[in-house]
Amino acid sequence: MPESTVCSAESALPQFHDVTSPYDGRVVGAVSLTEATAGEAVIETARVGARKARALSRGARGKILEGAATEIEQRSEEFALTIVSEAGKTIRQARKEVLRAVNTLRLSAAEARRNAGEVIPFDSYEGSEDRTGWYSREPLGIVAAITPFNDPLNLVVHKVGPAIAGGNAVILKPSALTPLSAQLLVDALVSSGLPPEALTIVHGGRELAGTIIRSRDVRMVSFTGGFSTGESIARTAGLKKLSMDLGGNAPVIVLDDADIEKAVESCVSGAFWAAGQNCVGVQRILIAAPVYGAFRRRFLEAADKLVVGDPSDERTDVGPMISPAALHELQTKLDEALGAGAVLLSGNVTDGNVLHPTVLEAVPTDSRLWKQEVFGPVVMFHQFSTFEEAIEVANAIEFSLHAGIFTDSLARAMDAAQQLEAGGVMINDSSDYRFDGMPFGGAKYGSMGREGVHFAYEEMTQPKVICIRN
Repeated sequence: MPESTVCSAESALPQFHDVTSPYDGRVVGAVSLTEATAGEAVIETARVGARKARALSRGARGKILEGAATEIEQRSEEFALTIVSEAGKTIRQARKEVLRAVNTLRLSAAEARRNAGEVIPFDSYEGSEDRTGWYSREPLGIVAAITPFNDPLNLVVHKVGPAIAGGNAVILKPSALTPLSAQLLVDALVSSGLPPEALTIVHGGRELAGTIIRSRDVRMVSFTGGFSTGESIARTAGLKKLSMDLGGNAPVIVLDDADIEKAVESCVSGAFWAAGQNCVGVQRILIAAPVYGAFRRRFLEAADKLVVGDPSDERTDVGPMISPAALHELQTKLDEALGAGAVLLSGNVTDGNVLHPTVLEAVPTDSRLWKQEVFGPVVMFHQFSTFEEAIEVANAIEFSLHAGIFTDSLARAMDAAQQLEAGGVMINDSSDYRFDGMPFGGAKYGSMGREGVHFAYEEMTQPKVICIRN
């Protein structure tokens, strides 16, 4: 995931942050910066919000979330165009994100209504025959949600929806690059009946964020973003729950019995969707030697057909990267890898802030491009000889979200699913497949907790036991 970008608000005077299009640099909106010294006031508002949120019945929470889902669905094109303007996603991709956000809200509404706890069979234990009872799911109190730019609506809903379903108040800090979609979401929830104090959106810098993260009143910090920011949050937060989605470097294995056409179609989409700014996007494709040539030829042909450019154009497949700084950082890694012997097969061409789909092979496995999260429209091929070699190369990175494998053998698919060190293994599908109801998170270094509505709801609530002695 990208590192969080922050804006500073050091003056007591009202300040505004302009939001610009990553495609053409024009100003597309603005948000009011929260004063750096306003952290305590924000927390006090959230304290009030936590009491009001807790008092809402589960049915009321569900109704609010359903209402927001319906409003967003009715205004779906407005939301999609906002995503295009601030995040640079293509209009077709933005529409899909809006539909997913609607579904995530509805999943959250269902969770609010049904996940209330369970009966405990006290009388099944000797000495407790005269007791009966249950446990309920209770809110934590205040949840701080810090979100990235790449899914500026649905990734916000993945934190806010389950938190509200559980009866919590939320302090939301969206990416400074893409705050407009988050503001539209907040407005939809409040207009659907959520007490305004239960969802506070802030826009500010490190001092403000630090005050919120350190507060003992904040019971959980849910963060999606880069590793260094995640480490800083963990050091600052103290004794509270942490949920961290810190990015990936997805390997996809193509075995010699794979359906090459299906593998190519899925991997091209997985590598270049959202200009590759996708934490589960296809980054390293490990290809069996007997099919390497055929896969490479067809992949390059398919990638060459992608339409690159204006994200508002219905025909566009690949839009801009989020910022000139992000593009420069990726180009530096590309130059390093090429200087160390990597072979460029296509791409590495820029038009403004747009990087054309880029494909490399023979990338040194000790290069930053190979070892780190690319987060751009770049994919790398690696040829292997044995299944064991493919697994070893796939697992060599110290962090992982998803992996994929293409094969016609159920036995080898299941072997891979067991051996791949990842939070999810997609069989005969791209690593970037995600359903908003499934558990989502990483393996190995830095990953903590799971998103996906049911699983996030349980992270954001806690059990309370009630026992009655007859």
